[in-house]
Amino acid sequence: MIRVVVYSSGEACMQCRMTERLMEAAGLVFERVDLSDPANAEQRAHVTKDLGYATAPVVEAGEGVHWAGFAPDGVKDLISRLTTEGGR
Repeated sequence: MIRVVVYSSGEACMQCRMTERLMEAAGLVFERVDLSDPANAEQRAHVTKDLGYATAPVVEAGEGVHWAGFAPDGVKDLISRLTTEGGR
């Protein structure tokens, strides 16, 4: 099963909330990580240094699959991929 993580910049992030709502409406199971929480400094470093993003949300969905921003097409592709691979 593919691990899906939505890295958010907090409740004030409209694109983050829209991404999460779209994924919830599609029935996707995902982990939410609030990058504004100091306890998540390691994940923030992963997003900025390893993945190269400076804006949120960032969605990471398995090995080498990630994007930043509100991307309905990215979510649609993810749903298709999960359906094909047999897991949501």
